[in-house]
Amino acid sequence: MAAAVLGIACVAGGAAALNQLLERDKDALMRRTRSRPLPDGRVSPADAAVFGGALSLAGLGLLIARTNVQAALLALLTLAVYLVVYTPMKRMTPLAMLVGAVPGALPPLIGWTAAHGGVSSGGAALFAIVFLWQMPHFLAISWLYRDDYALAGFPMLAVVDSDGRRAGRQALVYAAALVPVSVLPAYFGITGPMSLAAALALGVAFLVTAARFARSRSSESARVLFYASIVYLPLLWVAMLADKL
Repeated sequence: MAAAVLGIACVAGGAAALNQLLERDKDALMRRTRSRPLPDGRVSPADAAVFGGALSLAGLGLLIARTNVQAALLALLTLAVYLVVYTPMKRMTPLAMLVGAVPGALPPLIGWTAAHGGVSSGGAALFAIVFLWQMPHFLAISWLYRDDYALAGFPMLAVVDSDGRRAGRQALVYAAALVPVSVLPAYFGITGPMSLAAALALGVAFLVTAARFARSRSSESARVLFYASIVYLPLLWVAMLADKL
C-alpha cells in the first residue's frame, strides 16, 4: 500500500510540475498563478523539466517494481492524457474540463488496480465518484476566477458563458449524478451501511450547494460550492475507510 500511494503521489506531482512548465506563459498572466515558481522566475524551465520528469519516472518505476504493470500503465495513461491532451486542449475549448477530469479521477483506480491486480466494478465506482465530483468543484473555481481565465485566454465555460447559466446548470447536473454513483461502493459490497448513509447525506448536502450556485450564480454561492467540494470528498473517503475497520 505504501509503495502504491508513494508511486501515485510521485506521478501526480510530476504531472503537476510538467503542467506548470507547459503553462508558465499563461500562469504569468493570472493573479492566482503568477507567483508560482516558474512564472515568478524562482525555478528555471530546465530544472522544472528535470524535476517533473524524474518524479514521474520514479513513480512509474515504483509502481512497476512494487505493485503491478497494470497500475503503472494506468499511471502512464494519467500522465499522457493530462499533459498531451488536456493541457493544450485548455487553450481551445471548454470541453477540456471533461478531458481533464479523466486523469484527475484515475489515481483511485490506480490504487485499486495495484491492490487487486486489475480493473473491476469497485475501481470503476471510485473513478466515477471522483470524475463527477470534479465538475462542480472546477466549475466553482472557474466562476470565481473567470476574469483571470479570460485575461489568460482560457475559454473556460465561465468565460464563454458570461451569465453563468450553463455553468450553474452543469454543476447541478453533475452533483445530482454524483448522489446515486456515490452509493455504488455499498451496492457492490465494498463498503457497508455507514458509508451508504454518509454518501447519501453528503451527496444531498453537496447537491444543495450546487443548486444554490445554479440559481444565483454569485461569487458567494460559487465559493460555498467550492468549499463544500473540498469537504465532501475527504469525508466520503473517511466514511468508506471507517466501514472497513
